[in-house]
Amino acid sequence: MSEQTTPTRTIPARIAALLHTVRILLGYGRHLAETAPHRSASTDFNAVAACFGTGRLGAILAHLQRGILRATALERVLLARAARGRDIGCVAPSERASATAYQAATSADLPAGAADQPDVPPSTASAGQPAAAQVARKAARRSRPAGWNDPELFMPTLEELEAQVRRRPLGRTLVDICLDLAVVPGFCTGAFWNELIDSIRGYGGSVAPLMQEKLRREEAFSKEQDRTMGSNWDWLEMGREALRRVLGSFIGEATDAAFDPGAQPCAVTAAVATVPS
Repeated sequence: MSEQTTPTRTIPARIAALLHTVRILLGYGRHLAETAPHRSASTDFNAVAACFGTGRLGAILAHLQRGILRATALERVLLARAARGRDIGCVAPSERASATAYQAATSADLPAGAADQPDVPPSTASAGQPAAAQVARKAARRSRPAGWNDPELFMPTLEELEAQVRRRPLGRTLVDICLDLAVVPGFCTGAFWNELIDSIRGYGGSVAPLMQEKLRREEAFSKEQDRTMGSNWDWLEMGREALRRVLGSFIGEATDAAFDPGAQPCAVTAAVATVPS
C-alpha cells in the first residue's frame, strides 16, 4: 500500500509577506514578556515603560499578553486562509491628506531609512459608511462595560480575537498589536518600520492613531514619574545604541528562518482556526 501524504500548497505571496511581519512582532512580544519581569527594576527600562504609558509591571505584562494573543490570532487566520489557497487583497486608501503636524511630532523618532509619508487621518475612516451602521456602532460602544479595553480587567480569548480579526481590516489588527506591544519607530529597524507601515496602510489601517497614542503615553508616563520619588529621566535622552542595549536588538533585526514563510509549504490540514475566514 502506498503511503498517503498530506497535500501542500505554497503560501500565497501577500499572506507570506504579512506573516513575515506578524511573526517578527510575535517574536518581539514574547521576548519582551519573558525579559520584562527581570529587567523592569533597571532605570533603563523606563525607555520601554514610557511607550506603555506606565511603569506598572502588571499593566505592561497584560498588554503584552493581549498583543501576543492578537498576533497569534492573526497568524492563525492567515494560515487558515493560505491552506485553502486564497490570498489576501490590499485595500487602497480612498484619500491621502497632509499631516505636517504628525510628521513634525514623529520625524525625530524615525529610524534611519524609515518612510516619512503622511497617513490617512482617522476622520476619513468612516467616510461613505451608511448612517445606520455608524449609529449601531456608537450604540455598541455605549453598552461596553467600564474598563472594557483594559487587559488587566478583561483579557479576551484567542477565539474571540480570531473572530475580531475576520470582521475588521487586517491593518487595524496590526495597529492594535503594535499598541499592545508598544511598538514605536525608535524600537524598529528602518526596513522593518517601512514594512510595518506599508502593511498597516495596505490592509485598511492608519498609522496616525499609533503615533498619537505614543505621544499620549509618553505624557502619561512623565506625569507618573512626577509623582514618584527619585524618578530617573535619563530615558528621554537615550540614543539608538542605548535603546538597542535595553531591547537586546531592534525589532526586525532577528533573522530566524521561522520569520520567512514565503518558501514554506502550507499543509492544507495544518492551519487550524476556529471559524473559516
